[in-house]
Amino acid sequence: MTIALTPLMPTQWYPGHMATARRKIAESIAATDVVIEVLDARMPRSSENPVITELRKQKPCIKVLAKSDLADPEVTKSWLRHFAERRPETAKGPAPGEVVAIALSMDRPGEARTRIAELTARLARPTRQRTAARAMIVGIPNVGKSTLVNTLANRKVAKVGDEPAVTKARQQVILADGTVLSDHPGVLWPKIEEDAATIRLALGGALPDRAIEYERVAVFGAEYLLGRYPQALVDRYKLDHLPAGAEGLLLEIGRRRGGLRTGGTVDLHKAADVLIHDFRGGALGRLSLEEPPVS
Repeated sequence: MTIALTPLMPTQWYPGHMATARRKIAESIAATDVVIEVLDARMPRSSENPVITELRKQKPCIKVLAKSDLADPEVTKSWLRHFAERRPETAKGPAPGEVVAIALSMDRPGEARTRIAELTARLARPTRQRTAARAMIVGIPNVGKSTLVNTLANRKVAKVGDEPAVTKARQQVILADGTVLSDHPGVLWPKIEEDAATIRLALGGALPDRAIEYERVAVFGAEYLLGRYPQALVDRYKLDHLPAGAEGLLLEIGRRRGGLRTGGTVDLHKAADVLIHDFRGGALGRLSLEEPPVS
């Protein structure tokens, strides 16, 4: 059985509220001391928004690798080293545009609050007019921004969901240390050109399922996981042997996870759904979808 896939075109999923959010970010970033960009630790490069880089200019930035409890810990260490190597050297305090990357797991909320507070205090440049730091949280949809806001505020102030575009409007909260924290809706960029980046974002849940062919996302995930994390697949789906390719893996998943139709054929959409949601929910273990570039 062969899965027929149409050629992938550049993804353009940019609802009106995202265009509005981009304008609001551009308007308010001038009054911001520190930008906190939330990335998906499983795919930091694909989830790093070039629009945010363009808008923040020389504002210092804390790159938070969220969902690190779902990512391969060794790959996450490599990403942290990669970001550290990009930091400018200075002996006189934070350099203009300095970027600091940290990996956070929201199951350790106290650590998250402490680390963000320390970095914000170090990177912010208070003025005589105001001493409280102003920080802005930004990032792509469904990357964990609202969870981080709630963690930093130590109470539920932002709606959390398992689908993109839960946050619809800007909101502000004052943290315990006086920092004024602004949370903006998740923002993608108007056109995602790179095929692999598009599918990584879809596999991780940053794009809605309707935005891209569901089976294509699963085929990409199956091919990658077969090559990079085969044992995770064997363990999760109780496989007797490792299938030779993505289609074989999806057929096996369908047979074992309630995807058999009348007559014994496999419902590939059902199999794709199982694989994708097992990845998103961490049922396959701690996996990363990309490694940092070799310098």
